Amino acid sequence: MSNYCWLKVWMLGSILGLIALPAGAEASFTNSDPNTSPVATTAKSNQKIPRLNEIERPATTVNQWLAQGIIQVTGVKLRPTDKELEVILENTGSDKLQPVIKSEGNNFIADIPNAQLNLASGSEFRQENPATGITVVTVTNIDANTIRITVTGEASSPTVELFDSNEGLIFGVVVTETPTALQPPTTEQPTSETQPETPTVEQDEPIELVVTGEQDGYRVTNTTTGTRTDTPLRDIPQSIQIVPQQVLRDQQINRLDDALRNVAGVIPEFNAGPAVYYKIRGFGVSDNSLLRDGLPDPGVGDSVELANVEQIEVVKGPASVLFGLGSPGGSINIVTKRPLRDPFYAVDATVGSYSFYRGAVDLSGPLNDSKTVLYRLNTAYRNSGSFIDSYSSESLSLSPVISVAIGERTNLTLSADYIETRDSGKGFGVPTIGTIFPNPNGKIPRNRNLTEPTDNVDGTTVRAGYQLEHKFNDNWSLTNAFRYGFRSLYSTETRPDILDADNRTISRSFSIYENEFTSFTLTTNVVGKFSTGSIQHQLLFGVDLNRSIGAVPRTASGDAAPIDIFNPIYGQPSSGLFTFEARNEATTDSFGIYLQDQITLIENLKLLLGARFDGFRQNSQDFIANTESSQSNSALSPRFGIVYQPIPPVSLYASYISSFTPARGTFLFGANLDTLFEPERGRQFEVGVKADLNDRLSATLALYDLTRTNVLVTDPNNQDFQIQTGEQNSRGVELSLSGEILPGWNISAGYAYTDARITKDTTFDVGSRLESVPDHSFNLWTTYEIQKGDLQGLGFGLGLFFVGDRPGNLQNTYDIPSYLRTDAAIFYKRDRLKVGLNFNNLFDVDYFEIGYFGGRVGYGQPFTVQGTVSWQF
Repeated sequence: MSNYCWLKVWMLGSILGLIALPAGAEASFTNSDPNTSPVATTAKSNQKIPRLNEIERPATTVNQWLAQGIIQVTGVKLRPTDKELEVILENTGSDKLQPVIKSEGNNFIADIPNAQLNLASGSEFRQENPATGITVVTVTNIDANTIRITVTGEASSPTVELFDSNEGLIFGVVVTETPTALQPPTTEQPTSETQPETPTVEQDEPIELVVTGEQDGYRVTNTTTGTRTDTPLRDIPQSIQIVPQQVLRDQQINRLDDALRNVAGVIPEFNAGPAVYYKIRGFGVSDNSLLRDGLPDPGVGDSVELANVEQIEVVKGPASVLFGLGSPGGSINIVTKRPLRDPFYAVDATVGSYSFYRGAVDLSGPLNDSKTVLYRLNTAYRNSGSFIDSYSSESLSLSPVISVAIGERTNLTLSADYIETRDSGKGFGVPTIGTIFPNPNGKIPRNRNLTEPTDNVDGTTVRAGYQLEHKFNDNWSLTNAFRYGFRSLYSTETRPDILDADNRTISRSFSIYENEFTSFTLTTNVVGKFSTGSIQHQLLFGVDLNRSIGAVPRTASGDAAPIDIFNPIYGQPSSGLFTFEARNEATTDSFGIYLQDQITLIENLKLLLGARFDGFRQNSQDFIANTESSQSNSALSPRFGIVYQPIPPVSLYASYISSFTPARGTFLFGANLDTLFEPERGRQFEVGVKADLNDRLSATLALYDLTRTNVLVTDPNNQDFQIQTGEQNSRGVELSLSGEILPGWNISAGYAYTDARITKDTTFDVGSRLESVPDHSFNLWTTYEIQKGDLQGLGFGLGLFFVGDRPGNLQNTYDIPSYLRTDAAIFYKRDRLKVGLNFNNLFDVDYFEIGYFGGRVGYGQPFTVQGTVSWQF
């Protein structure tokens, strides 16, 4: 306990030290993202990162809270010139306004934190057709301390210059010619809160800012996963970590398990052919905690090809209050790419070690002249061998998306996925004797495969759905979404079992496994913004309906011929008799209704209140025994959170959240259908600090205590059964850092201390550590790209991934050793071309990445090289 407390103190000191960065660092706004339409915006800035002693002290009274650091914008002017339309924000502290610029389609967007629009006529300014080529200009408050300026161009996103003058902050919008097919703008004089005046002071030089499409690089500021509303991460009282598109591309990631190395506290639990199962904060991720665009993706969520993935968002701790029936450790949300308004075409080709070949195509753009119908098509094919003998993998994916603007306030998005996978020579690890522990016969090589080369796993995944969004007005909106998912799996596998007394002969079993999983998800929610006096609310109300059908047409297993682990001879005949056979089906219907209120009491004090009622009914059938059983249950899951921002860059938060999910292990592992389990529950307390170290770099420090009850684990006496052990607890500390340190220097890093143990049990010792959960883990990925000169575009990357010792089983009879893996990259970008080389396990370290049931471990990959050429046109 003392070490744990000291660690808390050390981590808190670390983040405070990070905040006090040296002054004088230059902020950069230069980025590049192949997945968003380019836009050029000019600007020039040499802003200084403040030290802690330069930041104003926290407020101690309500009046001070209201006035602290919030710059009041009291007037908005539109002033046309010969070549520009100037948008002027009248205020008394424009030198302190620091806009965050981005582009979305034809929209130039500038978010100004630490500011509030306070006009005599209200809190919103809007002017349509103010100038040639500009359809609308809006200025509004998106929250209690952030102003958003949106300038919409007719043909493309406009070019904007920033000026700082005694009048206030000026956005100089460059006027472009209007296409002849479009209606010319009105000739009326634009209205404003105050009448235009001739400036009496000369304007300063423009701030030159270059934005080429990418919104945030390694740092993502907003998410919908934590609240189901578009909310800044700093305002959410829960730890959420995001792996953005730029990290996926810099590391050349095409599988989900490789992407999750970048998230502190996420550990692979075990590997089952094409699927990898994970633990977050010590607990396994259930089917319902795998999300896709915010909708549960049960049964098919682990079959992910990242060609059409924009980013990966990981919510730490329970998320049942939003998504229902989820595991307490956390949820993984796959955010897919959306159609673009401007034409975009990209091709990737990758060649690597062990016969790795992959090609990907990304196409997007409008389907009509008015750009009301957009499309995106992502497709990828991968064929690869492996360092494991006789193992190979192949996949094909196709992901089309269509977006239709039905009206000014209504949009319909249709999406689908088709994925085919085939894994041959499936591996199940090697014994610990001869790897972790000495074997008198020698060491088992890491390429050893104890299954049969003829084993295979064939899978097909299909998804199809829609999302309908309608805005009643600027404050109220409705979203309705539906998804159908289907996955079929056919597997023939030879699984190693127990090592004989000679320490070289291992018994094996052979099985045939057919599985089909079908899911239907329908959700509808309403989001509204309103005020009660000076208190602002963002209300979310929604209803979810879900059905999942898991069918096993056939599972059969029997004894296979044993094999010599040091001199394997494949293809030996087996008895051909099946000693176990099962055919069953389970259907789960669930219903959820949820309510959430994001409350801004004052500008720097926010509450998050939420609750969800869940009910489910599960029916299971055993077709061989001709038996049927069912269970049902319901629960209320509350959520409470508070965020206090003593100074604008820092958020202090605390929260309580719970989870609820049915236990489906009975069906999934073929146990006796008369033995049904109680639903699993979880509850978490969390406190933390979120800090914007500057406008491009953010950090989060979280301390949590998470308890899980009615836990299912594999029966140590029979791997085909599960038992319900009682209670487990996980508590720990997590630190994450992401963003841009200096121009061209990006970083994504994380550290997790996890103390996960059994606290109540009738089978295992209380106090035993949970299997496959290390006390310490650490991840670092950083890149630097040369910004100027003849070598501009040349970049380098370095990655360090550390996983500490972790128990190999719940009995804690052995530990899987720790490892430190080093990755590296070198790349070159020039215009639309990018060439990169990625080196994984640079020093060819022998390590064990995954533990298997029955005392086996899986080697991690050795030194590998992958080269990628990307071209946009």
